[in-house]
Amino acid sequence: MSGPLDGVRVLDLTTVILGPYATQILGDMGADVIKVETPSGDSTRYTGPRRSPDMAALFMGVNRNKRSIVLDLKQPEALEALYTLIEGSDVIVHNMRPQKAKKLGISPEAVQARNPKIVYAALYGYREGGAYAGRPAYDDVIQAQCGIASLMAQSAGRPRYAPIVIADKTCGLVGAYSISAALFKRERTGKGVVVEVPMFETMTSFVLVEHLYGKMFVGDGGHTGYTRVLDVWRQPYATSDGYIGMMAYSDQQWQRFWQEVDRPDLAADLRFKDLATRTVNISELYRVAGECLASRTTAEWEEALSRLEIPNAKINTLDELLNDPHLNEVGFYRTVRHETEGEIMLTDAPVTFDREAAPPSRLQPRLGQHSIEILRSAGVEQEKIRQMIKTGATGGLGRE
Repeated sequence: MSGPLDGVRVLDLTTVILGPYATQILGDMGADVIKVETPSGDSTRYTGPRRSPDMAALFMGVNRNKRSIVLDLKQPEALEALYTLIEGSDVIVHNMRPQKAKKLGISPEAVQARNPKIVYAALYGYREGGAYAGRPAYDDVIQAQCGIASLMAQSAGRPRYAPIVIADKTCGLVGAYSISAALFKRERTGKGVVVEVPMFETMTSFVLVEHLYGKMFVGDGGHTGYTRVLDVWRQPYATSDGYIGMMAYSDQQWQRFWQEVDRPDLAADLRFKDLATRTVNISELYRVAGECLASRTTAEWEEALSRLEIPNAKINTLDELLNDPHLNEVGFYRTVRHETEGEIMLTDAPVTFDREAAPPSRLQPRLGQHSIEILRSAGVEQEKIRQMIKTGATGGLGRE
């Protein structure tokens, strides 16, 4: 099946996780994504387990559905080749700091002067005009700055980073949907759009959805922090043989739970009678519920809570997640044969269109695998390509 972005060409100058995750999503939706890399390649090519020197696990995780071209943009011939590609593209994406992009010659103004209809997307640390503008930023730095690390202290006892690259991937998602929206606007107006996705502002907005809390009402003296999710008792419940995630929420669900554990006193307890009173007394609610859940096994609680229509799930390790029965039944994991890396596992694109998830049209590229193909299709003369290969302005087929 063709995706909703079939026919859209994306020039991807991004590296590491933030940008490549955004452009992989666009590729999953059908876009032709051309990954522009330096002669040494994206650093994630060398991060984690690998079978080939330049095809490490981290790179493989965010670079399917892409073609790779090597361009040394410090050389004039390579920069001119990039501009040739810009003229035939719908989107250009990078995650450089604005001053670096300008120095390299790919500021929004310079790019749109060559292609007024292009969507120019920049993913970086901070909005222009503020005290932090132009600073470098990575996931750990943004997690510290936007409040995530301090929120983790509520359960870990000291500030910690979430054990996933949550800032990079969240901002990558925002980048992908923002580019899609910009393409829609371009189709209506015929004009290019400049999209800027600053990580700090994006993650601050993300965190404060629930944690702005009482400060939403200016002048009322409320506090920040959503009480329920910050409570020390909000954690997987211990059962007699493990742990379970249980989320009774509505009045009816809590009443069913109290009946199941034979606690009519708690069913009548005014502290827990509705959502407002449960929110005020959330710590005690979770403590008491935890005492009740400790009496049965995880499997027994899965059966009982499912029967009561109370959302629940056992705690999966990462290895158990790979054998989750639901994910296996919907075909979420795909095992495919990569032309150089052998048998590899992929996750499905999570979103379906017309009830289908498109299989990958391309597997992860070797470094510069498509350099000559892309340059030829852009109209660069063969002799020019030979000269670029000779000077190192372009290259091909991976670094051994």
